[in-house]
Amino acid sequence: MKKEVLVPSHHTLGRAALLTTLLGIAASGCTNANSPSSGRPELAERWFRRAEQDFNEVKIDPAYEAIHKALAIAPDDPEIRMLGGRIALVRLEYDESLRLLNALPGSEAAALRGRAHWYRGDLSPAAEEFETILDDPEVRDEWAKAVVVLARSGGGRTPFTLSGEPRAVVEMAQVSDIAPYLVVPVEIDGDDRLALVATGIADVVVDSSNFAEPSWVSLRFKSRRIGPELEQSSGLEVTDVPALSQDLSSISKEVNAPISALIGVSMLRQLNATIDYAGHQFIVRKDAAQPPPSATKVPVYYGKGGGMVLSTGLGGDDGARGTLFVDSIMRFPLALDDRGWIKAGLVPGDLTPVPGDPSQKLKGGTVPTIRLGSFRLDQVPGIYGSQVPDIEKGLQFDIDGVMGAPVLAMYRMTFSDGGRVMYLEDDTELRAIVSAPPSAAGAAPPGVGLPGPINEGQPPLGLPQLPGPAPVPGPKQ
Repeated sequence: MKKEVLVPSHHTLGRAALLTTLLGIAASGCTNANSPSSGRPELAERWFRRAEQDFNEVKIDPAYEAIHKALAIAPDDPEIRMLGGRIALVRLEYDESLRLLNALPGSEAAALRGRAHWYRGDLSPAAEEFETILDDPEVRDEWAKAVVVLARSGGGRTPFTLSGEPRAVVEMAQVSDIAPYLVVPVEIDGDDRLALVATGIADVVVDSSNFAEPSWVSLRFKSRRIGPELEQSSGLEVTDVPALSQDLSSISKEVNAPISALIGVSMLRQLNATIDYAGHQFIVRKDAAQPPPSATKVPVYYGKGGGMVLSTGLGGDDGARGTLFVDSIMRFPLALDDRGWIKAGLVPGDLTPVPGDPSQKLKGGTVPTIRLGSFRLDQVPGIYGSQVPDIEKGLQFDIDGVMGAPVLAMYRMTFSDGGRVMYLEDDTELRAIVSAPPSAAGAAPPGVGLPGPINEGQPPLGLPQLPGPAPVPGPKQ
Protein backbone atom coordinates (compact mmCIF):
# COMPACT_ATOMS: atom_id res chain seq x y z
CA MET A 1 0.00 0.00 0.00
CA LYS A 2 1.28 3.51 -0.90
CA LYS A 3 1.35 6.23 1.73
CA GLU A 4 2.66 9.77 1.87
CA VAL A 5 4.44 11.47 4.75
CA LEU A 6 3.96 15.11 5.65
CA VAL A 7 6.83 17.05 7.17
CA PRO A 8 7.12 20.09 9.41
CA SER A 9 8.56 23.12 7.69
CA HIS A 10 11.52 23.70 10.01
CA HIS A 11 13.84 21.72 12.20
CA THR A 12 17.34 21.68 13.54
CA LEU A 13 19.32 18.52 14.14
CA GLY A 14 20.30 19.34 17.71
CA ARG A 15 21.19 16.91 20.46
CA ALA A 16 24.50 16.06 18.74
CA ALA A 17 26.46 16.08 21.99
CA LEU A 18 23.83 13.98 23.78
CA LEU A 19 23.64 11.45 20.95
CA THR A 20 27.42 11.26 20.68
CA THR A 21 27.75 10.51 24.40
CA LEU A 22 25.00 7.91 24.52
CA LEU A 23 26.30 6.09 21.44
CA GLY A 24 29.57 5.68 23.30
CA ILE A 25 31.75 7.42 20.71
CA ALA A 26 35.24 7.29 22.17
CA ALA A 27 38.50 8.81 21.09
CA SER A 28 40.75 5.80 21.03
CA GLY A 29 44.19 4.72 19.97
CA CYS A 30 43.03 1.18 19.15
CA THR A 31 44.61 -0.42 16.12
CA ASN A 32 42.56 -0.65 12.94
CA ALA A 33 41.33 -4.13 12.02
CA ASN A 34 42.00 -3.39 8.33
CA SER A 35 45.72 -4.09 8.63
CA PRO A 36 46.75 -7.32 6.87
CA SER A 37 47.86 -10.27 8.96
CA SER A 38 50.90 -12.19 7.77
CA GLY A 39 50.60 -15.93 7.66
CA ARG A 40 46.82 -16.00 7.26
CA PRO A 41 45.67 -18.66 4.77
CA GLU A 42 44.61 -17.12 1.48
CA LEU A 43 41.06 -18.46 1.62
CA ALA A 44 40.61 -17.22 5.20
CA GLU A 45 41.89 -13.81 4.09
CA ARG A 46 39.37 -13.64 1.27
CA TRP A 47 36.47 -14.60 3.52
CA PHE A 48 37.66 -12.12 6.15
CA ARG A 49 37.82 -9.24 3.66
CA ARG A 50 34.40 -10.15 2.33
CA ALA A 51 32.96 -10.19 5.85
CA GLU A 52 34.66 -6.87 6.60
CA GLN A 53 33.19 -5.23 3.50
CA ASP A 54 29.71 -6.62 4.16
CA PHE A 55 29.84 -5.47 7.78
CA ASN A 56 30.94 -1.95 6.82
CA GLU A 57 27.96 -1.79 4.45
CA VAL A 58 25.67 -3.16 7.19
CA LYS A 59 24.96 -6.38 5.32
CA ILE A 60 24.95 -8.13 8.64
CA ASP A 61 23.69 -11.60 7.75
CA PRO A 62 26.09 -12.03 4.78
CA ALA A 63 28.90 -10.74 7.02
CA TYR A 64 27.94 -13.30 9.67
CA GLU A 65 28.13 -16.15 7.14
CA ALA A 66 31.45 -14.94 5.71
CA ILE A 67 33.18 -14.49 9.06
CA HIS A 68 32.21 -17.97 10.17
CA LYS A 69 33.77 -19.40 7.02
CA ALA A 70 36.94 -17.48 7.87
CA LEU A 71 36.81 -18.73 11.47
CA ALA A 72 36.47 -22.31 10.27
CA ILE A 73 39.81 -21.94 8.49
CA ALA A 74 41.65 -19.76 11.02
CA PRO A 75 39.82 -20.04 14.37
CA ASP A 76 42.61 -18.41 16.39
CA ASP A 77 43.26 -15.43 14.13
CA PRO A 78 42.80 -12.34 16.38
CA GLU A 79 41.53 -10.00 13.63
CA ILE A 80 38.99 -12.54 12.44
CA ARG A 81 37.84 -13.15 16.02
CA MET A 82 37.57 -9.39 16.64
CA LEU A 83 35.36 -8.87 13.62
CA GLY A 84 33.32 -11.93 14.52
CA GLY A 85 32.76 -10.50 18.01
CA ARG A 86 31.60 -7.17 16.58
CA ILE A 87 29.18 -8.86 14.19
CA ALA A 88 27.76 -11.05 16.96
CA LEU A 89 27.20 -8.00 19.19
CA VAL A 90 25.27 -6.18 16.44
CA ARG A 91 23.04 -9.30 16.23
CA LEU A 92 22.60 -9.27 20.06
CA GLU A 93 24.36 -12.64 20.34
CA TYR A 94 26.17 -11.80 23.56
CA ASP A 95 27.51 -15.27 24.41
CA GLU A 96 28.95 -15.71 20.92
CA SER A 97 30.52 -12.26 21.05
CA LEU A 98 32.17 -12.98 24.40
CA ARG A 99 33.43 -16.37 23.21
CA LEU A 100 35.15 -14.86 20.18
CA LEU A 101 36.55 -11.88 22.07
CA ASN A 102 37.79 -13.88 25.05
CA ALA A 103 41.37 -13.00 26.04
CA LEU A 104 41.91 -10.72 23.02
CA PRO A 105 44.20 -7.86 24.12
CA GLY A 106 43.58 -4.15 23.71
CA SER A 107 40.98 -1.56 24.57
CA GLU A 108 38.79 -2.25 21.55
CA ALA A 109 38.25 -5.87 22.54
CA ALA A 110 37.70 -4.89 26.19
CA ALA A 111 35.11 -2.28 25.19
CA LEU A 112 33.18 -4.81 23.10
CA ARG A 113 33.30 -7.40 25.92
CA GLY A 114 32.10 -4.73 28.34
CA ARG A 115 29.10 -3.94 26.15
CA ALA A 116 28.22 -7.62 25.75
CA HIS A 117 28.33 -8.10 29.53
CA TRP A 118 26.38 -4.88 30.16
CA TYR A 119 23.53 -5.64 27.79
CA ARG A 120 23.40 -9.22 29.09
CA GLY A 121 23.05 -7.92 32.66
CA ASP A 122 26.47 -9.04 33.97
CA LEU A 123 27.33 -6.02 36.09
CA SER A 124 30.68 -6.88 37.67
CA PRO A 125 32.36 -8.21 34.48
CA ALA A 126 31.09 -5.17 32.59
CA ALA A 127 32.64 -2.82 35.17
CA GLU A 128 35.97 -4.65 35.01
CA GLU A 129 36.17 -4.39 31.23
CA PHE A 130 35.22 -0.71 31.16
CA GLU A 131 37.68 0.12 33.94
CA THR A 132 40.36 -1.48 31.77
CA ILE A 133 39.67 0.81 28.83
CA LEU A 134 39.36 3.89 31.07
CA ASP A 135 42.91 3.17 32.28
CA ASP A 136 44.07 3.60 28.68
CA PRO A 137 45.26 7.23 28.19
CA GLU A 138 44.23 7.05 24.53
CA VAL A 139 40.54 6.46 25.39
CA ARG A 140 37.91 9.00 26.38
CA ASP A 141 34.48 7.46 26.95
CA GLU A 142 31.96 9.28 29.14
CA TRP A 143 29.35 6.56 28.57
CA ALA A 144 31.71 3.91 29.95
CA LYS A 145 32.38 6.05 33.03
CA ALA A 146 28.66 6.27 33.78
CA VAL A 147 28.19 2.54 33.24
CA VAL A 148 30.99 1.77 35.71
CA VAL A 149 29.23 3.90 38.34
CA LEU A 150 25.99 1.97 37.79
CA ALA A 151 27.64 -1.44 37.65
CA ARG A 152 29.66 -0.92 40.82
CA SER A 153 26.63 0.39 42.72
CA GLY A 154 24.34 -2.39 41.46
CA GLY A 155 25.65 -5.33 43.45
CA GLY A 156 22.96 -7.95 43.97
CA ARG A 157 20.60 -6.39 41.43
CA THR A 158 19.05 -8.13 38.44
CA PRO A 159 18.52 -5.46 35.78
CA PHE A 160 15.04 -5.06 34.32
CA THR A 161 13.11 -7.24 36.77
CA LEU A 162 9.45 -7.40 35.70
CA SER A 163 6.54 -7.76 38.14
CA GLY A 164 2.84 -6.99 38.36
CA GLU A 165 0.37 -7.56 35.56
CA PRO A 166 1.43 -9.58 32.51
CA ARG A 167 0.61 -6.67 30.20
CA ALA A 168 -0.08 -2.97 30.40
CA VAL A 169 -1.69 -0.81 27.70
CA VAL A 170 -0.68 2.79 28.27
CA GLU A 171 -2.40 5.74 26.62
CA MET A 172 0.31 7.72 24.86
CA ALA A 173 0.43 11.48 25.29
CA GLN A 174 -0.04 13.76 22.27
CA VAL A 175 2.15 16.77 23.01
CA SER A 176 3.22 18.42 19.76
CA ASP A 177 1.65 19.86 16.62
CA ILE A 178 5.06 19.84 14.92
CA ALA A 179 5.99 16.14 14.94
CA PRO A 180 4.58 12.81 16.19
CA TYR A 181 6.86 12.31 19.18
CA LEU A 182 6.42 9.01 21.00
CA VAL A 183 5.66 10.25 24.54
CA VAL A 184 4.60 7.80 27.25
CA PRO A 185 3.22 8.52 30.74
CA VAL A 186 5.20 6.48 33.25
CA GLU A 187 5.71 6.37 36.98
CA ILE A 188 9.38 6.81 37.95
CA ASP A 189 10.20 5.94 41.54
CA GLY A 190 6.57 6.61 42.48
CA ASP A 191 6.21 9.95 40.68
CA ASP A 192 4.10 10.44 37.53
CA ARG A 193 6.32 11.57 34.67
CA LEU A 194 6.52 11.73 30.89
CA ALA A 195 9.10 9.66 29.02
CA LEU A 196 10.13 9.87 25.38
CA VAL A 197 10.87 6.77 23.31
CA ALA A 198 14.42 7.13 21.93
CA THR A 199 15.36 4.39 19.47
CA GLY A 200 18.74 5.97 18.80
CA ILE A 201 20.16 5.04 22.20
CA ALA A 202 20.34 1.84 24.20
CA ASP A 203 19.89 2.94 27.79
CA VAL A 204 17.26 4.63 29.91
CA VAL A 205 18.25 8.25 30.54
CA VAL A 206 16.77 10.36 33.34
CA ASP A 207 16.83 14.14 33.59
CA SER A 208 19.67 15.45 35.72
CA SER A 209 17.31 17.88 37.46
CA ASN A 210 15.76 14.86 39.20
CA PHE A 211 18.76 12.49 39.26
CA ALA A 212 22.11 14.23 39.43
CA GLU A 213 24.08 10.97 39.03
CA PRO A 214 23.57 7.68 37.19
CA SER A 215 20.92 5.87 39.25
CA TRP A 216 18.96 2.67 39.64
CA VAL A 217 15.27 3.47 39.25
CA SER A 218 11.92 1.71 38.96
CA LEU A 219 9.37 2.32 36.22
CA ARG A 220 5.69 1.48 36.36
CA PHE A 221 3.45 1.38 33.27
CA LYS A 222 -0.24 1.61 34.15
CA SER A 223 -3.16 0.64 31.93
CA ARG A 224 -6.13 2.94 31.62
CA ARG A 225 -9.27 0.84 31.81
CA ILE A 226 -12.45 1.93 30.05
CA GLY A 227 -15.64 1.43 32.04
CA PRO A 228 -18.34 3.32 33.94
CA GLU A 229 -15.52 5.15 35.64
CA LEU A 230 -12.04 5.66 34.23
CA GLU A 231 -9.46 4.02 36.42
CA GLN A 232 -5.87 2.90 36.21
CA SER A 233 -4.58 -0.58 36.96
CA SER A 234 -1.58 -1.37 39.12
CA GLY A 235 0.20 -2.02 35.84
CA LEU A 236 3.50 -3.65 34.98
CA GLU A 237 6.53 -2.60 37.01
CA VAL A 238 10.18 -2.75 36.01
CA THR A 239 12.59 -2.54 38.92
CA ASP A 240 16.38 -2.29 38.99
CA VAL A 241 16.51 -0.20 35.83
CA PRO A 242 19.99 1.27 35.20
CA ALA A 243 19.56 4.91 34.18
CA LEU A 244 22.12 7.40 32.94
CA SER A 245 21.79 11.06 33.88
CA GLN A 246 21.65 13.87 31.31
CA ASP A 247 20.21 17.36 31.06
CA LEU A 248 17.03 16.82 29.00
CA SER A 249 15.84 20.44 29.04
CA SER A 250 16.65 20.99 25.35
CA ILE A 251 14.64 17.91 24.40
CA SER A 252 11.73 19.04 26.60
CA LYS A 253 11.76 22.40 24.81
CA GLU A 254 11.80 20.75 21.39
CA VAL A 255 9.05 18.26 22.25
CA ASN A 256 6.97 20.91 24.07
CA ALA A 257 6.52 18.70 27.14
CA PRO A 258 8.36 18.15 30.44
CA ILE A 259 10.34 15.03 29.50
CA SER A 260 11.81 13.34 32.55
CA ALA A 261 13.29 10.25 30.87
CA LEU A 262 14.30 8.70 27.58
CA ILE A 263 13.36 5.06 26.97
CA GLY A 264 16.12 3.44 24.93
CA VAL A 265 15.99 0.26 22.91
CA SER A 266 17.29 -1.98 25.71
CA MET A 267 14.11 -1.24 27.65
CA LEU A 268 11.92 -1.68 24.56
CA ARG A 269 13.50 -5.10 23.98
CA GLN A 270 12.97 -6.14 27.60
CA LEU A 271 9.33 -5.04 27.52
CA ASN A 272 8.42 -6.72 24.21
CA ALA A 273 6.92 -3.33 23.41
CA THR A 274 4.31 -2.33 20.86
CA ILE A 275 4.17 1.34 19.84
CA ASP A 276 1.12 2.67 18.01
CA TYR A 277 1.15 6.46 17.67
CA ALA A 278 -2.09 6.72 15.70
CA GLY A 279 -3.90 4.37 18.09
CA HIS A 280 -2.44 6.15 21.16
CA GLN A 281 -1.14 2.84 22.54
CA PHE A 282 2.14 1.90 24.17
CA ILE A 283 1.90 -1.78 25.16
CA VAL A 284 4.40 -3.56 27.40
CA ARG A 285 4.47 -7.28 28.17
CA LYS A 286 6.26 -9.81 30.29
CA ASP A 287 6.18 -12.34 27.46
CA ALA A 288 6.88 -11.99 23.77
CA ALA A 289 3.97 -10.96 21.57
CA GLN A 290 2.65 -13.26 18.89
CA PRO A 291 3.48 -12.15 15.34
CA PRO A 292 0.57 -9.98 14.11
CA PRO A 293 -1.18 -11.72 11.20
CA SER A 294 -1.12 -8.74 8.84
CA ALA A 295 2.35 -7.43 9.70
CA THR A 296 5.55 -7.29 7.68
CA LYS A 297 8.70 -8.57 9.37
CA VAL A 298 11.75 -6.26 9.46
CA PRO A 299 15.12 -7.50 10.80
CA VAL A 300 16.72 -5.03 13.21
CA TYR A 301 20.36 -4.62 14.19
CA TYR A 302 22.08 -2.55 16.86
CA GLY A 303 25.36 -0.69 16.45
CA LYS A 304 27.70 -2.08 19.12
CA GLY A 305 24.56 -3.50 20.71
CA GLY A 306 23.05 -0.03 21.11
CA GLY A 307 21.48 2.32 18.53
CA MET A 308 18.86 0.80 16.22
CA VAL A 309 19.61 0.22 12.52
CA LEU A 310 17.57 -1.34 9.73
CA SER A 311 17.74 -1.92 5.99
CA THR A 312 15.28 -0.24 3.65
CA GLY A 313 14.65 0.20 -0.03
CA LEU A 314 15.49 3.69 -1.28
CA GLY A 315 14.41 5.46 -4.45
CA GLY A 316 12.36 3.93 -7.23
CA ASP A 317 11.87 0.34 -8.25
CA ASP A 318 15.52 -0.39 -9.10
CA GLY A 319 16.03 -2.34 -5.89
CA ALA A 320 18.58 0.04 -4.29
CA ARG A 321 19.06 -0.81 -0.63
CA GLY A 322 19.95 1.65 2.08
CA THR A 323 20.81 1.41 5.75
CA LEU A 324 19.15 3.87 8.12
CA PHE A 325 19.81 4.68 11.74
CA VAL A 326 16.44 4.93 13.52
CA ASP A 327 16.07 8.04 15.70
CA SER A 328 12.54 8.46 17.04
CA ILE A 329 13.44 11.90 18.44
CA MET A 330 14.26 13.38 15.02
CA ARG A 331 11.17 15.13 13.68
CA PHE A 332 12.12 15.01 10.01
CA PRO A 333 11.14 11.82 8.20
CA LEU A 334 14.60 11.32 6.68
CA ALA A 335 18.09 12.80 6.86
CA LEU A 336 20.39 11.34 4.19
CA ASP A 337 24.08 11.77 3.42
CA ASP A 338 25.54 12.06 -0.10
CA ARG A 339 25.41 8.33 -0.78
CA GLY A 340 21.87 8.09 0.59
CA TRP A 341 20.57 10.81 -1.72
CA ILE A 342 22.30 9.21 -4.70
CA LYS A 343 20.72 5.85 -3.86
CA ALA A 344 17.38 7.64 -3.68
CA GLY A 345 17.93 8.93 -7.21
CA LEU A 346 18.73 12.56 -6.39
CA VAL A 347 21.92 14.58 -6.79
CA PRO A 348 22.92 16.19 -3.44
CA GLY A 349 23.87 19.40 -5.27
CA ASP A 350 20.29 19.77 -6.50
CA LEU A 351 18.76 19.88 -3.00
CA THR A 352 16.94 23.11 -2.20
CA PRO A 353 16.73 25.18 1.01
CA VAL A 354 14.13 23.96 3.49
CA PRO A 355 11.25 26.50 3.71
CA GLY A 356 10.93 28.18 7.08
CA ASP A 357 14.43 27.27 8.32
CA PRO A 358 15.60 30.34 10.24
CA SER A 359 19.27 29.52 9.62
CA GLN A 360 18.76 28.96 5.87
CA LYS A 361 21.39 26.22 6.11
CA LEU A 362 19.18 23.14 5.82
CA LYS A 363 18.67 21.70 2.36
CA GLY A 364 16.26 18.98 1.41
CA GLY A 365 14.31 17.11 -1.20
CA THR A 366 11.74 14.37 -1.64
CA VAL A 367 12.65 10.69 -1.79
CA PRO A 368 10.37 9.02 -4.36
CA THR A 369 9.93 5.82 -2.37
CA ILE A 370 11.18 3.98 0.69
CA ARG A 371 10.28 0.38 1.46
CA LEU A 372 10.06 -1.19 4.91
CA GLY A 373 9.55 -4.91 4.57
CA SER A 374 6.61 -5.28 2.18
CA PHE A 375 5.28 -1.76 2.86
CA ARG A 376 5.94 1.10 0.48
CA LEU A 377 5.98 4.76 1.45
CA ASP A 378 5.96 7.36 -1.35
CA GLN A 379 7.05 11.00 -1.58
CA VAL A 380 8.98 11.12 1.68
CA PRO A 381 10.55 14.52 2.48
CA GLY A 382 14.10 14.54 3.77
CA ILE A 383 17.00 16.82 4.53
CA TYR A 384 20.73 16.64 3.98
CA GLY A 385 22.06 14.83 7.06
CA SER A 386 25.18 16.64 8.24
CA GLN A 387 25.18 14.63 11.47
CA VAL A 388 25.47 11.24 9.72
CA PRO A 389 29.33 11.05 9.88
CA ASP A 390 29.25 11.50 13.67
CA ILE A 391 26.69 8.72 14.02
CA GLU A 392 28.80 6.46 11.81
CA LYS A 393 31.76 6.93 14.16
CA GLY A 394 29.67 5.65 17.05
CA LEU A 395 28.20 2.73 15.12
CA GLN A 396 31.53 1.82 13.47
CA PHE A 397 29.97 1.12 10.10
CA ASP A 398 28.55 3.08 7.17
CA ILE A 399 24.92 4.17 7.04
CA ASP A 400 23.03 6.13 4.43
CA GLY A 401 21.04 8.34 6.76
CA VAL A 402 18.59 8.61 9.62
CA MET A 403 14.88 7.74 9.82
CA GLY A 404 12.82 9.95 12.12
CA ALA A 405 9.57 10.02 14.05
CA PRO A 406 7.15 10.84 11.17
CA VAL A 407 7.97 7.57 9.41
CA LEU A 408 7.74 5.48 12.58
CA ALA A 409 4.38 7.05 13.43
CA MET A 410 2.88 5.71 10.20
CA TYR A 411 2.96 2.16 11.53
CA ARG A 412 2.16 0.05 14.56
CA MET A 413 5.51 -1.41 15.69
CA THR A 414 6.06 -4.54 17.80
CA PHE A 415 9.47 -5.69 19.04
CA SER A 416 9.97 -9.45 19.01
CA ASP A 417 12.71 -12.08 19.36
CA GLY A 418 14.52 -10.04 21.98
CA GLY A 419 14.51 -6.99 19.71
CA ARG A 420 16.05 -8.73 16.69
CA VAL A 421 12.80 -8.40 14.75
CA MET A 422 10.27 -5.58 14.45
CA TYR A 423 6.79 -6.27 13.10
CA LEU A 424 5.13 -3.37 11.28
CA GLU A 425 1.37 -3.10 10.77
CA ASP A 426 -0.28 -0.62 8.44
CA ASP A 427 -3.80 0.09 9.69
CA THR A 428 -4.54 3.24 7.71
CA GLU A 429 -7.49 1.97 5.73
CA LEU A 430 -9.06 0.17 8.68
CA ARG A 431 -8.77 3.23 10.93
CA ALA A 432 -10.31 5.40 8.20
CA ILE A 433 -13.30 3.06 7.97
CA VAL A 434 -13.79 2.98 11.74
CA SER A 435 -13.43 6.75 12.14
CA ALA A 436 -15.88 7.55 9.32
CA PRO A 437 -19.41 8.59 10.44
CA PRO A 438 -21.64 5.49 10.21
CA SER A 439 -24.59 5.55 7.84
CA ALA A 440 -27.98 4.37 8.92
CA ALA A 441 -27.60 1.21 6.87
CA GLY A 442 -23.97 0.59 7.62
CA ALA A 443 -23.70 1.42 11.30
CA ALA A 444 -21.87 -1.18 13.34
CA PRO A 445 -23.85 -2.87 16.11
CA PRO A 446 -23.15 -1.70 19.66
CA GLY A 447 -20.05 -3.16 21.25
CA VAL A 448 -18.24 -3.97 18.00
CA GLY A 449 -14.70 -2.59 18.02
CA LEU A 450 -11.61 -2.96 15.92
CA PRO A 451 -10.57 -6.54 15.24
CA GLY A 452 -7.23 -8.17 15.89
CA PRO A 453 -4.24 -6.53 17.53
CA ILE A 454 -5.51 -2.97 16.99
CA ASN A 455 -7.93 -3.50 19.85
CA GLU A 456 -5.43 -5.12 22.20
CA GLY A 457 -6.31 -4.22 25.76
CA GLN A 458 -8.61 -1.26 25.10
CA PRO A 459 -10.43 0.59 22.30
CA PRO A 460 -8.41 3.16 20.37
CA LEU A 461 -8.54 6.55 22.06
CA GLY A 462 -8.54 8.64 18.90
CA LEU A 463 -7.27 8.71 15.38
CA PRO A 464 -5.03 11.76 15.02
CA GLN A 465 -3.61 12.75 11.68
CA LEU A 466 0.10 13.35 11.25
CA PRO A 467 0.86 17.07 11.30
CA GLY A 468 1.29 18.96 8.08
CA PRO A 469 3.62 21.88 7.46
CA ALA A 470 3.76 24.15 10.47
CA PRO A 471 4.65 27.84 10.57
CA VAL A 472 7.83 29.01 12.22
CA PRO A 473 6.84 29.67 15.85
CA GLY A 474 7.05 33.19 17.16
CA PRO A 475 7.87 34.35 20.69
CA LYS A 476 5.92 32.65 23.46
CA GLN A 477 3.14 34.79 24.95
